[in-house]
Amino acid sequence: MELWFELVPWLAAMLILIVMSGFFSGGEACMFSLRPADRARLAAGNRTQQLAARLLNESDRLLSAVLFWNLMINMTYFAVASIISFRLGRISAAGSIWPYAFAAASLLMLILFSEMLPKTLAVLSARSAAGYFAPPLAIALRLARPILPVLQAMNLFSRRLIWPRFQPEPYLEISDLGRAIDVSTSDADLAEQEQMVLNQIVAMSNIRVDEWMRPRTQFLAFRPPVDWMDLEGRMTPSGYLLVTDSQGGDVCGAVDLMELYELPVGNVDREAAPIVYLPWCATLADAFQQLYQLDRDVVAVVNEFGDTIGILTYEDIMDAVFTDKPSRSERLMNRQPIESLGEGVWQVTGVTGLRQLASDLNLQLPPTRSTTVAGVLQETLQRLPVEGDTADWGPLALCVIQSDGRTRMLVELKVKPDESDQEPAP
Repeated sequence: MELWFELVPWLAAMLILIVMSGFFSGGEACMFSLRPADRARLAAGNRTQQLAARLLNESDRLLSAVLFWNLMINMTYFAVASIISFRLGRISAAGSIWPYAFAAASLLMLILFSEMLPKTLAVLSARSAAGYFAPPLAIALRLARPILPVLQAMNLFSRRLIWPRFQPEPYLEISDLGRAIDVSTSDADLAEQEQMVLNQIVAMSNIRVDEWMRPRTQFLAFRPPVDWMDLEGRMTPSGYLLVTDSQGGDVCGAVDLMELYELPVGNVDREAAPIVYLPWCATLADAFQQLYQLDRDVVAVVNEFGDTIGILTYEDIMDAVFTDKPSRSERLMNRQPIESLGEGVWQVTGVTGLRQLASDLNLQLPPTRSTTVAGVLQETLQRLPVEGDTADWGPLALCVIQSDGRTRMLVELKVKPDESDQEPAP
């Protein structure tokens, strides 16, 4: 019995070591899961949040210190667990499984309570938890700073020993991706899907943002201050709460409603992240590059006068990449962009792109600055189209059969008799 009492301090030490190991594991996951936008907000926050931002400025040293202390703590933990297992073997009968069961339980506890659980919780609330992790991590970094040059020298030595001639490739061509796809899989269906994605990535450089954006009439924007009651319990069409300037004009910020794990206190617009501004003539490739480099989620598309005419979200661009035959009509209106009503007659949505229309109908369309059927009607009529309007445009006769004046428009297209006998454009 006395020997069992002797184990109590060792068990308490194991518990303390588990907590310490969990702290460093959670701190690592929390700090290194922060996005650039989160780091910018931390830099403008309170003292501990600013300390977290400064620690991330020397991320290599911080990671080395965290891994060093976590390794030391885990080695100490297993040393204590070995001592307890050895003493359990002394007080147990010969052949007892208690020492082995305790060793296995010690390992499982370390994995669960020092790795999986703290990292999961830390990532879920990384930005709010960073301020709490920062002061202890700063102390740990200062204590480990004398040994960091040794660790970095060992890291450099191991890299040169294992990969002495490793050279990073300076640039990756599209053809390299194609060859990688051909070599990586023998599944014909999978290769076809990957080739489709590759082709659509290349096509992003030919699609203008005004062809793929959500028009001004297709999204909701709120003038600050914005309260949760303004949403009336509904998700916005774009998935983002868009915040305008104080005059209610241009969109200047966005809140990703799908990434809110907890409701912010006060006005919602305080959580709005900056957005990217691009001209209407920019391409989807330009938009993706800007969103990726600046770690933003929303692009505001502006015309030549600087007015916001639409928005483009990161999800919209991914839809153009990973959807077979992507369509703005399906994304915004949940219907096919072009439906055949008979020979030479089609029903199309107002947001159907002229590029897609010319391709699917195999027709030569007149040059125009508009990119959609609705834009052509407005350009031809010199006003907003209403139900019953008709217009001739190139080889087509257009008739508006439905228009609510804001979001939905259906147009009937007919090939004009004098054009129907002509050979279609190649």
